Amino acid sequence: MRQTWRWFGPKDRVSIDDMMQAGVEGVVSALHHVATGAVWTPEEIAQRQREIATRKDGRPSPLVWDVVESLPVSEDIKKQKGDWKAHIESWKTSMRHLSEAGLEVICYNFMPVLDWTRTDLAWERPSGARCMRFDLIDFAAFDIHILQRAGAAESFPDDVVAEAAERFAKMDDARREQLAGNVVFGLPGAAEKFSLDDVKLHLAEYDNISEAQLQQHMIDFLSEVTPLAEELGMRLCCHPDDPPFPLLGLPRIMSTEAHYRKILDAVDLRANGVTLCTGSLGARPDNNPVEIFKALADRVHFLHLRNVAIEGTEVMNSLYEDEHLSGHTDMVAMVAAVVAEERRRKAEGRADWSIPFRPDHGQDILDDIGREAQPGYPAIGRLKGLAELRGLYRAFEHQLATGAA
Repeated sequence: MRQTWRWFGPKDRVSIDDMMQAGVEGVVSALHHVATGAVWTPEEIAQRQREIATRKDGRPSPLVWDVVESLPVSEDIKKQKGDWKAHIESWKTSMRHLSEAGLEVICYNFMPVLDWTRTDLAWERPSGARCMRFDLIDFAAFDIHILQRAGAAESFPDDVVAEAAERFAKMDDARREQLAGNVVFGLPGAAEKFSLDDVKLHLAEYDNISEAQLQQHMIDFLSEVTPLAEELGMRLCCHPDDPPFPLLGLPRIMSTEAHYRKILDAVDLRANGVTLCTGSLGARPDNNPVEIFKALADRVHFLHLRNVAIEGTEVMNSLYEDEHLSGHTDMVAMVAAVVAEERRRKAEGRADWSIPFRPDHGQDILDDIGREAQPGYPAIGRLKGLAELRGLYRAFEHQLATGAA
């Protein structure tokens, strides 16, 4: 398990020096400032590599850019409208440039309109730590009363609709604005920021796109880019929907093992793979991320290890970002399964036997509070998670090496 850390570039409040002190082995990054659909040029890629390789005082760092997260898939590609064919060609050109720079793993997602969705970016826990949260009642209040999406009320159970109306009525203008901003926050550091009007326009363009159609659009996209990835020796890995249930009337196509299996079987090349995110998949009570990993292990190219606490038994529920060893996913069993898979790959002689992972998200603790880092990406909270996961990994490695019980 190669230990990596996500970095949003020079504006990130967590520095290269911080990552070095945390014992990180590699960096996960992207060219967040480049517009979706545009080509990532060799010059821009080289600049990001130089930034990762340089400490604050100008001395070299030993860190390298290991994983691309994300090379964004445009809305035009997802909808097969507008410039979608040109955007696929740009994606392929960017892949070639990344390959020439020595990068092999590209994480992406196929979520329509919004990336991850939360209603609170700094929800306080009883300990004083802060974390991201998806509150179903708040989200329903946003969808029905702030966004005022046609048919929104039919997307929620009657009791949720009633509670959302009560909660919305008690919100002042500042809270309503904050909630809307949290929901459409999208990917931190992304080139585009959505307004409510932008969201409405995008939603309207998905009116006639079903789950089956969106799946076919993804298969069409992968049929174009995966053979090139295979040729270049690259690995593509799709991140699951976050959260993994339908929102805003949009189809969700990467929320379960069955969803992944359909896409992997449709484009059956090793380069077409999985970003196994235990936090996203673990946000559904009917998902077991450990068992999903075992079922798809041969095609898992990247791991996001985080945990969520689910507040309910329905598929659509409230949840919050828990500590890494707490929550819905049995993280001890997860790391054990990864170690076993790496041993299997190594025995096969696979060059990709070591699976890169990052401690995804983290609670703001200690000096994280007030640092104003990207939501979900504190320094100390992620260090705590990394230390816990590193400890598990080394314990299982020792157990296998020594044959200890």
